Amino acid sequence: MIEVDCLHRHFGGFRAVDGASLRIETGSITGLIGPNGAGKTTLFNVVAGRLKPTSGTVRMAGEDITGLPPHVLFHKGLLRTFQIAHEFGSMSCVENLMMVPGAQMGEVLWNAWFRHAAVRAEEDRLRDKAHEVLRFLTIDHLADQKASQISGGQKKLLELGRTMMVDAKIVFLDEVGAGVNRTLLNTIGDAILRLNAERGYTFCVIEHDMDFIARLCNPVICMAEGRVLAQGTVDEVKNDERVIEAYLGTGLKNKIKEAAHG
Repeated sequence: MIEVDCLHRHFGGFRAVDGASLRIETGSITGLIGPNGAGKTTLFNVVAGRLKPTSGTVRMAGEDITGLPPHVLFHKGLLRTFQIAHEFGSMSCVENLMMVPGAQMGEVLWNAWFRHAAVRAEEDRLRDKAHEVLRFLTIDHLADQKASQISGGQKKLLELGRTMMVDAKIVFLDEVGAGVNRTLLNTIGDAILRLNAERGYTFCVIEHDMDFIARLCNPVICMAEGRVLAQGTVDEVKNDERVIEAYLGTGLKNKIKEAAHG
């Protein structure tokens, strides 16, 4: 689905992404882990079109999409969520979902004036679909509540729901578990697994909660200092000496080893 080849993104002399190469297979739920500052979110931002790369290429299903803006990638089925949810706070949850599909008839002034019945019929279809999405995510009881008034975890579910309002092919989830209680995190995980199994969504997930990663993801990719350090199953990556060193540092790793043997 996604091929990243020797990707660089520099900010002056700082190399946030420094020659990273990776593949996200169609139909997979791929985990992306690494210590803070590893370049994970910057990589997401480059792939999703929010940042242009310094060099390197990104391909989606074989097509070169390097540097394409987010609205173009949106129509190709590449979507992303954010660590901090970006909801329309003054609108209801249903209205937030209804906003997502592009090229709606009511956006054209002529149609709004002279094609009331067609515009209303389209809105009714979108409203029905939004309610269906909320039921799928088990938050249909929040349908008419303002998005600013729901919890952080519910906002993450609402963001996931946005991807269901269009024909998403791959969804990049940036720290979906940040600030979310365990019960809602399990609900989010259930929704991701169902979307993957029942609707064929491909996911790439940045997350620090390794239990969440272990439940959902195979393979797991670890980044450090802007590069891909290791890739494999959760156990393979967690037990990789390079990964342990990246998270703990050489000094602390050696102290842990000494304590284990002494």
